[in-house]
Amino acid sequence: MKQLVERYPQLESCQRDMEMAFSIMKDSFQSGGKLLVCGNGGSAADCSHIAGELLKGFLKKRRLAEEVRDTWTLAVPDGRFLHENLQGALPVISLPEQLSFSTAFANDVRGDLNYAQLVYAYGREGDVLLALSTSGNSENIKYALETAKVLGLKNIGLSGMGNGKIKEFCDVYVQAPSLCTPEIQEYHLAVYHTLCRWLEEEFFL
Repeated sequence: MKQLVERYPQLESCQRDMEMAFSIMKDSFQSGGKLLVCGNGGSAADCSHIAGELLKGFLKKRRLAEEVRDTWTLAVPDGRFLHENLQGALPVISLPEQLSFSTAFANDVRGDLNYAQLVYAYGREGDVLLALSTSGNSENIKYALETAKVLGLKNIGLSGMGNGKIKEFCDVYVQAPSLCTPEIQEYHLAVYHTLCRWLEEEFFL
């Protein structure tokens, strides 16, 4: 957190909420849960970015444990090659990636329920939903958070300043210190990069 505050002093106000968000995600991953991520526009791109940092090495190589090498080698012909090249990963699903589903659901049912439907499909008690909304007022994000709450997921919101209506459905709400969308998105990048780094340090040598 010290490095983050040195680069972005304004984010010091987010420290407690970021630590709580990290704790929720850590506990979920340790218990076999997964992370679902959703957002619109630039925040949808952030969802892909977050998944990319957690599904493979971020700052570390995340090599598979040496003690399982023989298991891989003996199981399949390419076991040794796979063991040497695959990387440790945390289970993350970026919901904006579901293009065929989202367009079909918008056409057949309702576009503002696309994320809610995906949360219903993928979400299980003990999982976490990380929802990005620069305004804090996105209807489809709100519906997703409500669905997650019914299913027993923990909800983390990333937003900007102001009284966003999604806040009441979040267990933790990290508010970037700005009302300007581009600035909020810049802060969000710094926030989720830090969270990804903390998670990598927690789970991988």
